[in-house]
Amino acid sequence: MSVRDPEELETEGAPARAEISPSTRLGPVHLTVSNLGRSIAYYEGAVGLGRIQRDHGEVSLGVAGRELLVLVEEPGARPSAGHTGLYHVALLLPERLDLARWLDHAVRDRVPLVGLSDHFVSEALYLSDPDGHGLEIYWDRPREVWEGQVATRMTTLPLDVDSLLAKLSDQQTERFAGLPDGTVVGHVHLKVRAIPESVAFYRDVLGFGLMAALGSQAAFLSAGGYHHHIAANTWESAGASRPPAGTAALRNATIVLPGGDERDRVLKSVAREGLPTERGAAGPVVRDPSGNALVLAVD
Repeated sequence: MSVRDPEELETEGAPARAEISPSTRLGPVHLTVSNLGRSIAYYEGAVGLGRIQRDHGEVSLGVAGRELLVLVEEPGARPSAGHTGLYHVALLLPERLDLARWLDHAVRDRVPLVGLSDHFVSEALYLSDPDGHGLEIYWDRPREVWEGQVATRMTTLPLDVDSLLAKLSDQQTERFAGLPDGTVVGHVHLKVRAIPESVAFYRDVLGFGLMAALGSQAAFLSAGGYHHHIAANTWESAGASRPPAGTAALRNATIVLPGGDERDRVLKSVAREGLPTERGAAGPVVRDPSGNALVLAVD
C-alpha cells in the first residue's frame, strides 16, 4: 500500500504554554449525516464501533458503552467541503497490535483508505465516511519516545505497512472483532479560517499548550504535554465561512474537564474575552473564531 496521507507536514518549533488542566481530554464528537442507516452500517462494519443508542434520527456509537461519536440525520445534507469544520476525528487505539488488526481488517474487507502515515509520535490510518467526514485511526508510540520533541520531530512519512502487519502472529486467526475497549477520541483536527486567531483562542483563552506549528497553515495544541488534542489547519478552508444549513458537518466536539472548578476557570477566561456561550445538554458551548462548536463537559 503506497497511499500517502493528505496531512503532509513538517513542523516548526513552537513554544508550549498551557494553563488548562493536564487531565483534560476529549469526549464525543457530534456530526450531521445525510443518511443515518448508511452511516450506521459504515461506522459499525467498516470502522468497528458499536451502537449504544438510537432514537429519533440520532445514534450514539462507541466501545464498551463509552460514547465516542454521535450521528444526527439531516436527510439530503450535502458535504461541507470548502467550509470550516471537521478535518478529521481521531480514534486512539491502546496498542500497536490493535492498529495492525484494524489494517488487516481493512485489507480483507476492502475498506477504502485515503492515507497511511508515520508521524513519529504515532502511526495512523485515514479514511473518509460516506458524507466526507474525515476519520483517523491511530496508536501512540510510548510517550518517552517523543516527549519534548513534538515541535521538531512530528512529521509525515510513509507507514511501514510490513512492519505493522508483522505484529500479527497469524493473519488467518487474528480476525477483526471491532475496535478494542480502550479506544478513545485522541484528538480532533479542525478546518479553520486562519491560524493566528485559532491559536489565540485555543492557547490564550482556553489554555491549551501550543506544541507545534506550520507557519500560517497549521497548529497543534494539547493539555498536559500530549502531542495534540486539538489541531487546526487552513489547507482547505483559509478565509472560509461556517458550513451553511443543510450540510453534513461538525455539530460539536467535546472537551472534558476534570471537574466543575476547572470548567468555571475556563468559562471565566472565555467571559473576560467577551465571547458568548450557549447552553448545551452536556454543558456550556463555546465557539472558536471559525465557528467550530465545543462543548465544555466535566468528568
